[in-house]
Amino acid sequence: MIKTFFRSDIDNMETRYRAHFVNSLSGFKSANLVGSIDQQGIENLAVVSSVVHLGANPPLMGMVMRPHTVRRDTLENIKATKVYTLNHIGVDFVEQAHQSSASYQAEENEFDKVGLDSEYLSDFIAPFVQQSAIKLGMALVEIVPIKHNGTVLIIGEIVQAHVAANAIQSDGFVSLSSKGIVAINGLDAYVTQQQEKRFPYAKP
Repeated sequence: MIKTFFRSDIDNMETRYRAHFVNSLSGFKSANLVGSIDQQGIENLAVVSSVVHLGANPPLMGMVMRPHTVRRDTLENIKATKVYTLNHIGVDFVEQAHQSSASYQAEENEFDKVGLDSEYLSDFIAPFVQQSAIKLGMALVEIVPIKHNGTVLIIGEIVQAHVAANAIQSDGFVSLSSKGIVAINGLDAYVTQQQEKRFPYAKP
């Protein structure tokens, strides 16, 4: 049985119910931890499910962040330092990763609070997540306001990629499932992936 919802039905949902419902509709999303650091050297960590590929040449990633109506340490850090990291979440540390969605005080080190380890690679000033098998050093390119709901699209360029060697196949494909990388369904459901099924390049 299919249940139909109109816009008026969605508008009338209880706030938290609507958030879960609408966030689930876009499908499985990438699960990443954003690592950043403020100008006082305090490390910040935040789980995001909005990272998207924007292009391979140059290698660009986009990331949507919520309205700036309350303190957003990650966004402020990115604006100040112009760099950040994206770290894929693995099944073996998913609980600690999800805990980073809690609202900690600005002066608290969120790596310490959630029980994950930061590391600094190749002179990059933003912290990577040591436990992650795939981690990207990002340089800020542009912040694009989305006027309709007050969110912003953060566009970044990959300047470093640290990838588990045994996940990289001969044609450049990176097997996320081989490293236990999870996806996110909705706001708080983490999904493990089965082996990928690949197809040849489609031609008419």
